[in-house]
Amino acid sequence: MAKHLVDIDEQVLANARAQLGADTIKETVNRALRLVGEDRGAMVTARLDALADAELAPREQAWR
Repeated sequence: MAKHLVDIDEQVLANARAQLGADTIKETVNRALRLVGEDRGAMVTARLDALADAELAPREQAWR
């Protein structure tokens, strides 16, 4: 784990802490980052599933 010096909006931090039920800044930031990372993974999976299920034109006709 690395340490980073960042400026954080205090109101946004307080809102995130309340929403996540976190006790510390570190816990708040780590939970928020994990949540965003999980959401992105789910979004990518959903989009790949949609693409896999799409009825596409045959490859030979795709460029015509």
